[in-house]
Amino acid sequence: MTDLKARIEAAWIDRELLKQDETRETIREVVARLDLGALRIASPQAGNWITHEWIKKAVILYFPIMKMELTEVGPFQFYDKIPLKRDYDKLGIRVVPHAIARYGAFISEGVIMMPSYINIGAWVGPGTMIDTWATVGSCAQIGSHCHLSGGVGIGGVLEPVQAAPVIIEDHCFLGSRCIVVEGVRVGREAVLGANVVLTGSTKIIDVSGDKAIEYKGYIPERSVVIPGTLPKVFPAGTYQVPCALIIGQRKPSTDLKTSLNQALREFDVAV
Repeated sequence: MTDLKARIEAAWIDRELLKQDETRETIREVVARLDLGALRIASPQAGNWITHEWIKKAVILYFPIMKMELTEVGPFQFYDKIPLKRDYDKLGIRVVPHAIARYGAFISEGVIMMPSYINIGAWVGPGTMIDTWATVGSCAQIGSHCHLSGGVGIGGVLEPVQAAPVIIEDHCFLGSRCIVVEGVRVGREAVLGANVVLTGSTKIIDVSGDKAIEYKGYIPERSVVIPGTLPKVFPAGTYQVPCALIIGQRKPSTDLKTSLNQALREFDVAV
């Protein structure tokens, strides 16, 4: 692993090394390991998430060494540098037409892909549902037994290399048309109602207690979240800007298999 990292770092500094077979094979090996789940862009360590910049660099370097190729699937054509992921039957992944994943994305056994898209560098845990027209951007990390509902947009990030990817931890539920971008981390077992938008600058306000508590870039574990607005003064007047409101916590008495939708219904929130 140390040798792989050293070669990637050297090629990142000196792009002339991309002409060498050894460098090109190193880049391909890193992406192959991402595809198999032997490497991942970010990993949990002692309660935090560590982004491995050198692996992101390898993904970025993969593009210039690959050639554009035509892929035909029945009447459909694709023209791209990155091949599509294959062998879903052997991997134990259910893939409904027209679901697509790029090579270099790791998808665990038991994942269900409705017509959706998963980009290179992403990691998806076992038992997760990627619902219709949901997208998982490059390098995003999706935990086990999550549900990304219809139209959910998980942002991707390759550059800058130091930027953290979006993290969705285990057993989370994201309602229809949620958007999570710019390295936001959603804590384990959190529930996001329909149309919640989370960016790196979105104010996340816990209004479930006597005093409001504000977060940015992080949804605490087991939170139930809905979209909200805040007044903001501009030169032209005062207008409402989006925020996210934490209105409560998932109840531990609710079974995990049913609590995703039920947690929202308990607070009379749209799924």
